[in-house]
Amino acid sequence: MQIPISRRAQTVEPFLAMEVMERAKELEATGRDIIYLCIGEPDFNTPPAILAATGQALAEGATSYTHSLGLLELRQEICRYYRDHYGVDIVPEQVVVSSGTSPLMLFLFSALLDEGDELILTDPGYACYTGFVRFAGGIPVLLRTAAKDGFQPRPDQVRELLTAKTRGLLINSPSNPAGSVLSGAEMAALAELPVPIISDEIYHGLTYEGDERSILEFTDDAFVLGGFSKAYAMTGWRLGYLIAPLSCMRTLQTLHQNFMICANHFVQRAGIAALRECQDDVDAMRAVYDQRRKELVTRLRELGFGVHFEPKGAFYVLADARHIDGDSLRLAMDILEKTGVAITPGVDFGAGAEGFLRFSYTRPLPEIIEALERIGKYLAQRTG
Repeated sequence: MQIPISRRAQTVEPFLAMEVMERAKELEATGRDIIYLCIGEPDFNTPPAILAATGQALAEGATSYTHSLGLLELRQEICRYYRDHYGVDIVPEQVVVSSGTSPLMLFLFSALLDEGDELILTDPGYACYTGFVRFAGGIPVLLRTAAKDGFQPRPDQVRELLTAKTRGLLINSPSNPAGSVLSGAEMAALAELPVPIISDEIYHGLTYEGDERSILEFTDDAFVLGGFSKAYAMTGWRLGYLIAPLSCMRTLQTLHQNFMICANHFVQRAGIAALRECQDDVDAMRAVYDQRRKELVTRLRELGFGVHFEPKGAFYVLADARHIDGDSLRLAMDILEKTGVAITPGVDFGAGAEGFLRFSYTRPLPEIIEALERIGKYLAQRTG
């Protein structure tokens, strides 16, 4: 019997960063030495204070359900963080905590989008955004951005795409895949647009140049996605949050009650410790990433890659490889097979990044240097 698959499910395309990683794992299982520069997963251990708090939480029996919005104490800490870092006053009733930001994106888009409604996304942008929008019944409207703008949207570009069906603009700063950071002036200009702003701030804490700003400094009609995976080295803990206008919270809470119930109790306790005790750990990790960032950009340029925009945040470099091969998936897979270096094809992030490769600097510097030496030999053989 052939079981039919829904049209909705078929609108979601493969996540190529994971496809590359999974092929790399297959090669590694055969004995190949693989260097992983393809995914955005910190190589640092989760800070000790978080581990200690988790152990204590488990010892105290923190394994029950919590409030569907999350532990009040954690939501209060998130409010304090935004007040201390951005001068923004929010209340715990505006925050919903979940198992990472991914389910929150799905619930948010489901709340904002009826069938055929539009959400403006940047191209290039995080690979999974379009899948979330389509799965919720919406239409992703892709705004082609330019390297000179850090692959970030300009207000005049957004205005040209606005229609009666536009329900919002999604921005990401620091961004994936380019690592660009929106300035306060740029955020203020975007906040003046006549649509809600959805700001993915998951890479906050990992800004190396310029000020780190939140969209909530410039408008109350915004939704903020944030979490602990990147800055606190907690990817596998699956802990994220959404800040939303009070008028939308009952709907978001109802969706969360039905489809998630709540985030893991003891993991929420870990989040409290992260916000209270781990800023020094974040600062130390950021300093190491910064060193890697500078070295990677320099060496990529020495190899002939075009780094048209130097990243200022997150932990990625988007490098132009169109002079080598315009098909980024083919090139990334060929590099993986012949060198053992796993990198993400630019096309994963949209047509605007086709021909580019995204390098993640979430591995120790000696591994990054070794990876680029292998790629240098590969390029010499390819042109020789």
